[in-house]
Amino acid sequence: MRTRPDRPAAPGPRPRQALTAAAGVTTAVALVLALVVAPPDAVQGEAQRWMYLHVPAAWSAYLCFAVVLVACLPVVRHDAARPRAVARAAAETGVALTALTLLTGSIWGAQTWGTWWVWDARVTTTVAMGLVHVAFLATLALATTRRARRAAGLVGVLGFLMVPVVHLSVVWWRTLHQPPTLLAPGAGAPIAPVMAWTLGVCVLACTLLTAAALLTRVRSGAPHDAVVPARPAATAPAPRPQATP
Repeated sequence: MRTRPDRPAAPGPRPRQALTAAAGVTTAVALVLALVVAPPDAVQGEAQRWMYLHVPAAWSAYLCFAVVLVACLPVVRHDAARPRAVARAAAETGVALTALTLLTGSIWGAQTWGTWWVWDARVTTTVAMGLVHVAFLATLALATTRRARRAAGLVGVLGFLMVPVVHLSVVWWRTLHQPPTLLAPGAGAPIAPVMAWTLGVCVLACTLLTAAALLTRVRSGAPHDAVVPARPAATAPAPRPQATP
């Protein structure tokens, strides 16, 4: 049996179940490492444990917006339905993870900086990154023509430019936020080995959870992004001949 060409293909249940199981196991290991094995920070104390959720959420948001970039390329060129469904799901997941990043960062900052919110370079660019992808989702939802959907795809492609700006904001500008813990340019990660291993497992767990959520969203959102073929115009019935007296 062949799938309908006008509906985005969705992954089968077995790959999603395997991915969900792997994400669950990895998350359980990550929780043990983050809450029990890893020691508290010498300066920040127990508050530093928010890093094991804050950093993976930010990384997974970056990953989602990278998926948006790749998926939007065929949307810009061909208005492809399947990549459009993937881009929509990735943007929705990425916006949710951006909100989680801001929330955990705010809680962490309240415990270490003594303030819940500061409009420094990292926070401002992170908010802008989320709003750009909210704008992409809004543009895509309002698009009813092929040209409008291709324009929405262009918004998704250009929106990825915010990712390196967010990551390097603490390098380019003076901010209250600490320098990058991972992928720091020109330096190794300023973190103890046991904390680095714990953070790596947490990043892996969050990545698997994000992938599972993304696949589930693609499957559930597939009918919404299906291309409905145009129906042929209805022809008016031929007039009946008039009876002669």
